[in-house]
Amino acid sequence: MIPIDRRSALRAAAGAAVTGALATSCSDTTPTSVKPSAAAPGDSPGASGPSPGTVRPATRTAPAPRRFPGQPAEIEHGPRGRPRVALTFHGQGDPATATALLAEAERAGARVTVLAVGTWLDEQPALARRILDGGHDLGNHTLHHTDISAMDEAEAYAEITGCARRLRRLTGSIGTWFRPSRTQHATPLVQRLARRAGYPHVLSYDVDSLDFTSPGAAAVVRTVTGEIRDGSVVSLHFGYADTVAALPALLDALERRGLRAVTTTELLT
Repeated sequence: MIPIDRRSALRAAAGAAVTGALATSCSDTTPTSVKPSAAAPGDSPGASGPSPGTVRPATRTAPAPRRFPGQPAEIEHGPRGRPRVALTFHGQGDPATATALLAEAERAGARVTVLAVGTWLDEQPALARRILDGGHDLGNHTLHHTDISAMDEAEAYAEITGCARRLRRLTGSIGTWFRPSRTQHATPLVQRLARRAGYPHVLSYDVDSLDFTSPGAAAVVRTVTGEIRDGSVVSLHFGYADTVAALPALLDALERRGLRAVTTTELLT
C-alpha cells in the first residue's frame, strides 16, 4: 500500500498533470500549430542554441550516443533472455509531474529513459540536470514534437539537430537516444538523418501504454502488464495524470514479476 504522504504528493502531481496535458499534449496524435524552421546553413548539433538563462550543467555528464553491434538501426526492444525492461517517457508537460514521476521511479529503485522535446528544455532547462543526476537516460524527441514523418529533409534534420543543440548545451552531449515525434517507427529518411546528426540507432518501442488517451490509471497498468516481457521498451508520457497515478502500481507489478526497470542503455548493455 502506498503511504499516505506519498499518495498526497502523487495526487497533487496528477492534478498538475491534468492542467499540463490540456495546455501541451505530448501524445503522438494531438496536432500542433507550431511549424519547425528549416535548417540554417552550417546547422549542426554542436552549434549553440538560444540561451534559456543561467543553468548549472548536470553533475553527471551525459554519455554520448553509442552503437550496439547486432542491433538494428531502429531498436524496438532489448534482449529477450534477461528480466529487464526500459520505461521510456516522452519529455514534455508540467515540471511538477516530471519531478514526481522521477522521484517515484527512484523510490522503487527504477531508472528510466526520458526523450525530451527541445522547446520543453528551453522552458525547463533545470530538468535536464534533474534527469541525469537521478541516474536516468536523457535523449532527443525533436525540437517541436511535430509530425517528423511528414517533413521534408531540411525540416526533419532541423527538428533533430535543434533538440540536439539544446541537449549538448545543457549536458555536454547530444543525448543517448533519438526518438522521432508522433510516430512509433522512423521512416528511412528519418533514420538516415538521425545517423547524420550522430545517433547510431533510433529508439522505438514494443509496448504502448496508451496513457496519452487518458484511459484511467488502472487501464494503463493493465495495458502495460498485459504486453510487457523480458527486454520490452515501454512508451509512456510526462504530463498525464493517469501516468502519475499508474506508476506506483506499475512498478510494484514489475517487481512481483521479477522485472527490473533500467535505462535503455543498461537494457542493451
